[in-house]
Amino acid sequence: MYTPPFSKQDRAASLKFADARGFGTMCAFDGNKPIASALPFYLNYGDDGTPHAAFHVARHNPLIKLADGKASWLLAVNGPDAYVSPDWYVSPDQVPTWLYQSVHLTGPVRLLSDGELSVQIDTLSDKFESWLAPKTPWTSAKMTAGRLEAMKKAIVGLVMTVEEVEGSFKLNQHKSDADYAAIANALGGGDADARQISHLMRQARPQIFADDTNMLERSAP
Repeated sequence: MYTPPFSKQDRAASLKFADARGFGTMCAFDGNKPIASALPFYLNYGDDGTPHAAFHVARHNPLIKLADGKASWLLAVNGPDAYVSPDWYVSPDQVPTWLYQSVHLTGPVRLLSDGELSVQIDTLSDKFESWLAPKTPWTSAKMTAGRLEAMKKAIVGLVMTVEEVEGSFKLNQHKSDADYAAIANALGGGDADARQISHLMRQARPQIFADDTNMLERSAP
């Protein structure tokens, strides 16, 4: 991953972001062309602290044939992104750009046993069902045994041993406070992704938005 120095994230922040997202694009090379699949995953850690990204794919997915436990794969995890117009800056002579969050996890991938797959299915669903609280979580125990086994036979579990972690959060960190605030304010009126980028920018430099907060507090009934 090409990462400008000002947007480079440390290992801990990158892993936290990837785990919180829980969805990315897994990529491998079959010797002739890249193979990729978008999929959910979760992270866990070995006794030595090594991260592992656990996921599964359909049994006929061509990625399965490449999971030899040796070749390195790439898991690309992206967050919100937004286009920035040069017209929004305070300073002149700016150019169009794109702000985003992205993390790449790299390492070999191996197949899981049936027992490991069962644990993975429950762990994965527990992770995402927790996002729906206070909904009562779905569990595989709600399925009939025959149906669950049939579904398990249709998928193959895999796990990546994460050897390299790269993170780039490009949020205009290198810009002046005036330009930074102008972009954050402009993105605040955009779509959901743009608003999320604006929120992240405000979190990173709260001091330059203090007047906005004070104004809102003074105008509150």
